[in-house]
Amino acid sequence: MPSVLIDIHESVATITLNRPDKLNSFNREMALLLQDKLDECATNDGVRCIYITGAGKGFCAGQDLAEVVDPEGPGMQKILSEHYNPIITRLRTIPKPIVAAVNGVAAGAGANLAFACDIVVASQNASFLQAFSKIGLIPDSGGTFHLPRLIGFQKASALMMLGDKISAEDALQMGMLYKIFGEDVFVSESKKIASTLAAMPTKALGYIKHVLNQSLSNGLADQLALEDEFQQKAAATADFKEGVAAFLEKRKPNFNGN
Repeated sequence: MPSVLIDIHESVATITLNRPDKLNSFNREMALLLQDKLDECATNDGVRCIYITGAGKGFCAGQDLAEVVDPEGPGMQKILSEHYNPIITRLRTIPKPIVAAVNGVAAGAGANLAFACDIVVASQNASFLQAFSKIGLIPDSGGTFHLPRLIGFQKASALMMLGDKISAEDALQMGMLYKIFGEDVFVSESKKIASTLAAMPTKALGYIKHVLNQSLSNGLADQLALEDEFQQKAAATADFKEGVAAFLEKRKPNFNGN
């Protein structure tokens, strides 16, 4: 079986990390294949939401360390520059909503992959771990960028240095997650979120994502100017016209993503 699976149904592309015997830890094959699947979703107009989850009991346990210590392996520099950095960049720049459905352990790069997605939901039995310091490394895969912005500098610093394992409930309270669901309804409820996003105005959601990305470095004046620019773009879409018409006609809108 391929190490990354994709299934497209009703405008939702479900991407499944598929090395369950390794808790879906990354090797080079899986990292490059995930990039290919994300590119496929980015260019496919039939995909209006991306849903990422893991096969088996884990979401993603981070890097497969056997590859790191393999003298014939890619080496740390390539692992970052050719595996993780391109994945995180894609997650933040694809102009479509991306849901991370964390079904189990999310450790190291696996946790930081989830935090780079637009909406993170988790099963009650999921857990999160910044495992890097335990083996003498620093967090990568955008962890030092996203996690402090999600939960604050002090908590992020403590989790990264101590390497504490965080339950789904604690992650929700800290602000890492949007929602948690019981294990019995996790798949149905998390996919309901993806289906809702896939039926919404796709261009407007992409604009929201872009403007939020810029807010991380912009001052207020620049951000107000950016809002002005992208509100004009949103107002020119067919979905805006449909949304207003549906509101005035007191009916459910039928957005087509344009």
